[in-house]
Amino acid sequence: MALPPQFLEELRNRLTLSDVVMRRVRLQRAGREFRAPCPFHNEKTPSFYVNDQKGFFHCFGCGAHGDVIGFIMRNDNLSFMEAVEALAPEAGLTVPKASPQERERFEREKSLYDLVERATRWFEAQLRAPAGRHGLAYLRGRGLDDEAMARFRLGYAPSDGTGLRGELVTAGYTEADMVEAGLFKRPDDGRAPFPFFRNRVLFPVTDRRGRVVAFGGRILEGEGPKYINSAENPLFHKGDILYGMSRARQAAADGKPVIVTEGYMDVIASVMAGFEGAVAPLGTALTETQIQALWKLAPEGQRMPILCFDGDNAGRRAAFRAVERVLPLLMPDHSVRVAFMPEKEDPDSLIRAGGAAAFQAVLDRARPLTDVLWDMEAADRDLTQPDAQAGMQAALEAQLERIPDARVRNAYHRAFKDRLYQLGRAARPAFQGGQGGGQGGGFNRGQRPGALPFPVARQWDKRFRAGVETGSARWRERLLLAVVLNHPVLFETLGETLAMISFATEGLERLRQALVERLFHDSGLDAEGLRRHLSACGFAEELDETLGADLPSYARPEATPESARAGWQEVWLNSQELVFQTELREAERRLAEDPSEETLARLMALKREELIRRGHALDPEGEGV
Repeated sequence: MALPPQFLEELRNRLTLSDVVMRRVRLQRAGREFRAPCPFHNEKTPSFYVNDQKGFFHCFGCGAHGDVIGFIMRNDNLSFMEAVEALAPEAGLTVPKASPQERERFEREKSLYDLVERATRWFEAQLRAPAGRHGLAYLRGRGLDDEAMARFRLGYAPSDGTGLRGELVTAGYTEADMVEAGLFKRPDDGRAPFPFFRNRVLFPVTDRRGRVVAFGGRILEGEGPKYINSAENPLFHKGDILYGMSRARQAAADGKPVIVTEGYMDVIASVMAGFEGAVAPLGTALTETQIQALWKLAPEGQRMPILCFDGDNAGRRAAFRAVERVLPLLMPDHSVRVAFMPEKEDPDSLIRAGGAAAFQAVLDRARPLTDVLWDMEAADRDLTQPDAQAGMQAALEAQLERIPDARVRNAYHRAFKDRLYQLGRAARPAFQGGQGGGQGGGFNRGQRPGALPFPVARQWDKRFRAGVETGSARWRERLLLAVVLNHPVLFETLGETLAMISFATEGLERLRQALVERLFHDSGLDAEGLRRHLSACGFAEELDETLGADLPSYARPEATPESARAGWQEVWLNSQELVFQTELREAERRLAEDPSEETLARLMALKREELIRRGHALDPEGEGV
């Protein structure tokens, strides 16, 4: 069965050849290409090459050659139709049924490509003709020389469309052809079609293969929008194409960054300054199809285009919209970076004023998606406040739920978890023993399901440790560590408490710090992996002591997570009460030695906390009732 040629072309365009081959053959990068031992004949020296830019494979040993369909036919021993049916789902396509109408449609599109190409050449000629002198002066005033104009095939559309109509009619095209290609527009009152572009400098827009499919036009004088684009037609779908895409494909293969700017002149200025991977959407926000196209431009492992936005509020809003559009599409090694331009600058103006170095400095400051997403949710939040931190966490978690790939979602979750932890540490007031006011720096988490239902972890001040019997403190510290060492899964609910305290025993304190640091960065470690890591970090002796045979049942590896957590909480409650009572006795002693307002205030604060601990309410004056 014959298939429509346009379907086969779309199938090849949507698939990256190396991605398909790599799932069957182990490829190695070789410059712009990939190579491997040929899968079609026995050999020891790699002679099989894959070229994504040209879309074919070739073996210099056996002569095998073809495109993505040909590779599947050979490698999987399939017929042509079987290979197409195997590849279509990967490309998100449904294999159509061939029909005379579809074949006629393809021939029609081929004719339209020829029509648009002829019009492009005519517009180019008009720029150099007397009618185009204003357009030529405008482009030269924007800093473009003859090389740039020729390279981007810039043209001019005169106010009178008679010349273009005559050129196309002479070539055998009808008015219906001109209207279908978007060069002329038919008025509603039935009059003859008129030219869509008039008195405008024209920027030809090409598809992935470099064929002109549409135009962008910049008005020079008179009324009308500053820029207009061709209407959608059989050749042109605005949301699928990026200006400069065909040139950026080769630049990306050469290892140059893909840079998304906002307009035609930004792309031209960037390319002429050496940034040949510059592209731009056509007057709209990035679409999902365009984001996928950006990733396909670059080789595997380098799919991290830079999105450039103005540095003002509008530019930041545009960046946030782009981030929200990208999140549901994220995959491993597929993301974006965001660069903000200086105030009132765009790539075109910046390059004209400061040269390529000025633009490169902006690109060097491009920020990863995690940073931009963090800033997006941090806006208008006072992150020194616990409720704002909780709101920040909830907002980030809601955003991450939009990432369908579990691997990427978990990686982002770990990154934000660490930042939230550091934020919380920075916001916590340090406890100053003997100072007036407050409740001794106690904190209430109240932010995560399953949090401990009691006041959490004041910092253990050294001056109070002397009142704690050393052996008893060491035993409790061992138990607090042993439970988490044998059950790392409990770190999700116990970790913040464990991170906020400090131990009196020096070796166990260093072990606690190392354990907390590791699990905050890799919460998926099992007990064996965690112990192996800590042992490699020089804590073998402390681990042996902590995990000795005298542990109670709840602290052992065979305990259930529920019993281990209950045992940990009991130890922690006892530890807290002992430290608190030591603090209270110390405050009473200090008041006896120095009956000042400051020491009295400190003792009264601890007395109030004691009432709270025992379940008593406080009246508005702070006295227990």
